[in-house]
Amino acid sequence: MTMRDPRFLILAEGSFTPTGSKTANACIRYAPQRVAAVLDATQRGATAQQVLGFGGAIPVVGSVDEGLAHAPNALLIGIAPQGGQFPAEWRAVVRRVLDDGLDVWSGLHTMLGDDPEFAACAAASGATIHDLRRPPRDLQVARGRARDVAATIVLTVGTDCNIGKMTAALQLLDGLRAKGNRVAFAGTGQTGILIDGKGISVDAVVADFIAGAAERLVLDAARDADIVLVEGQGSIIHPSYSGVTYGLMHGAMPHAQVMCHQPSRTAIRHNEWLPIPPLGEFIALHERVVLRPAPVVGVALNTYDLSDADAGAAVARTARETGRPAADPVRFDPAPLVDAIDTFHRQRTR
Repeated sequence: MTMRDPRFLILAEGSFTPTGSKTANACIRYAPQRVAAVLDATQRGATAQQVLGFGGAIPVVGSVDEGLAHAPNALLIGIAPQGGQFPAEWRAVVRRVLDDGLDVWSGLHTMLGDDPEFAACAAASGATIHDLRRPPRDLQVARGRARDVAATIVLTVGTDCNIGKMTAALQLLDGLRAKGNRVAFAGTGQTGILIDGKGISVDAVVADFIAGAAERLVLDAARDADIVLVEGQGSIIHPSYSGVTYGLMHGAMPHAQVMCHQPSRTAIRHNEWLPIPPLGEFIALHERVVLRPAPVVGVALNTYDLSDADAGAAVARTARETGRPAADPVRFDPAPLVDAIDTFHRQRTR
């Protein structure tokens, strides 16, 4: 992507919470220097630190005018709702900022650049609309070409959606690089693309080409990397999104997997009728459905809703019960997972 360096007013009206604003939260965690303010009247006067537990003094404002006082040059749609549709009540906000010349960045399935009214506003003011989920037009079907790359391909997978697959991958980058590895991140969702600046949102790709998109991402990333960390999506048991999960797994053809799990979550979110199997069973199932041997080398836990003591106990219990290194790579030291991947990579390539 080529664009002016963004400084975002993040739109998260009514949704700025630890679980309700995935895109906003990731941008604040991994690119806080790009964030001018967050727009959510229900949290007006708070800071990102107070709402999320990170983000420092980034302010939460209650109106566009308040947000503009912090000198943003772009608006970021800060939510990733089910179905990825644009909230109709936000039209006036987007129209207003486009009229003022701010670029608009969106990871929704609704392509804002195709909206005639928004396109006209952008053309008149010179603003640009970036639809992060817009897929390339030249995708091909997968042909198993990822099996020929020399780099070690590691895919983050999960027991459910919105459980930390992207975050786990991003948290491991620095540790693996500190061990002398050239590491690339392959973004497969709108938020990962926003953070890394490139990628393909596989859930916006026509079904036949999902695996091909994953294959292309791996081939591109592996050119200059020893290890490719592929951002996982969905869950193999999710009633809505398993198709994307399998397409990504089969196209990326990982050598290893990192399982992501939230200990307090016992059923698929928004589908309480569907329990999550015991973690050991789920890991075994995952290792059977890949197209080549790809062991789960570690477990990344999301313990944001647990006390420190309970989180530490969950990590220890998970390691004991699965026989694999475990960590919450955000809350605690990610070293157990970094070491597991680094060891696997060195054993594989020696």
